[in-house]
Amino acid sequence: MSYLTSRAAKVVLGALLAIVGTFGLASAPATAAPATTATTATASALSAFQASCGDTSGFSTSALSSLPPEATDTVNLIQQGGPFPYPRNDGVVFQNREGVLPACARGYYHEYTVITPGSSTRGARRIITGDAGEYFYTDDHYASFVLVDIAS
Repeated sequence: MSYLTSRAAKVVLGALLAIVGTFGLASAPATAAPATTATTATASALSAFQASCGDTSGFSTSALSSLPPEATDTVNLIQQGGPFPYPRNDGVVFQNREGVLPACARGYYHEYTVITPGSSTRGARRIITGDAGEYFYTDDHYASFVLVDIAS
């Protein structure tokens, strides 16, 4: 299995586990509709993230739909396992050298390019994923982040 395929499988598995935990799908009848909102899936990923890495109270949450449309393109590529526009850079371990995100074990975070129209380089925009299924967005090359609610 290739690195990208195994990484995509981890991202999808993390998201599915967050949804199963949120909606109780393992024990709910097939006809039962979840009584929670889409934001609860993000809350579940956030809870798992906090348990693994620490406090996230300093992060605001933004709906994916409120970010540039290229961010949605990137999230869709992540969930599909690629192909990515910068295969040598997308999906690599994000080391959090700036220390803006909570400290997690090495390999917990991965980064992906969010295309900047008109730019001849990768630009400054990225999506950072965590192993608990969370997504962070930065448009200033890691100086700040927002937690992304991918369900909205």
